[in-house]
Amino acid sequence: QVQLVESGGGLVQPGGSLRLSCAASGSDLIYNMGWYRQAPGKQRELVADITRGGTADYSDSVKGRFSISRDNAKNTMYLQMNSLKPEDTAVYYCNAMAGRITTFSYWGTGTQVTVSS
Repeated sequence: QVQLVESGGGLVQPGGSLRLSCAASGSDLIYNMGWYRQAPGKQRELVADITRGGTADYSDSVKGRFSISRDNAKNTMYLQMNSLKPEDTAVYYCNAMAGRITTFSYWGTGTQVTVSS
């Protein structure tokens, strides 16, 4: 079992920056982790993900502006978001694939990011 808690969301002006954190707790080994987001009336979409070894991948919409990282010793993942745009407004969710023999997908409860002047 793994529990995920996101933090760092808030209101920011266009062009601003925010840093999201996802703290994981539990006894299972965590493999891939990722950030997803869901805007009102839209489907949840992948923003970025990262392997346990640190290999990262990004959606085209955030490439060059967002940076994902993780600290395995602290079981924490981060998302540095720069040059934020109004279309980045969404609830951001943390996801982790974890398990001992079989891996399961775990989700946090989300943190709201609002980009508005």
